Amino acid sequence: MIFSFLEGKVLEKIFLLLLFYSLILGGIVLLGGCTTVDPPVLKLEKADVLPLQINPQFAFRKETQFLNDPSTFRPSHSEVINFVRRSYMWPATSALDKDELRGHYFNFYWWNHGPAQEVTIRLEYRQADLGNEVLAREITYPHAHGSICSIFKIVGDDYLENGQVTCWRALLIVNHRIVALTQSFLWE
Repeated sequence: MIFSFLEGKVLEKIFLLLLFYSLILGGIVLLGGCTTVDPPVLKLEKADVLPLQINPQFAFRKETQFLNDPSTFRPSHSEVINFVRRSYMWPATSALDKDELRGHYFNFYWWNHGPAQEVTIRLEYRQADLGNEVLAREITYPHAHGSICSIFKIVGDDYLENGQVTCWRALLIVNHRIVALTQSFLWE
């Protein structure tokens, strides 16, 4: 009877130890996906004109934008709004650091329901102090499949010297063809 009690305690400890190690191993596997490196954002000197060939396998789901310029903020008593404003300024401590984070942030959520393939997302935009000059930035994903979030930042000197983004459009490009697009209301 004593042996069965001791065996139960030993088995319980072994079970808890195995559960602990499996949780640690599972956490390492899950966090391994967080270490992926985002593709670099390239500034283009001149954006090529590409043919339009809309493909239903590609679509923009949502886009969000945030103008991070404290001089344009209205006072708010909402903790949520104030938190978002502070989060875009993190981890800036000096005025120079804060100037580097001032500007426009664009988040484009899109998907590819077809097979994995190389997809380039291009953001074309105009800024207030540049008139009708169109600027562009691109991110290329070599094996894009499923749901993806692409982040573009027009911040720091680009924002301080050229002003606010007045209009924009985003394109998904596959094999030098535009397969999906979304744009701001003011884009011509």
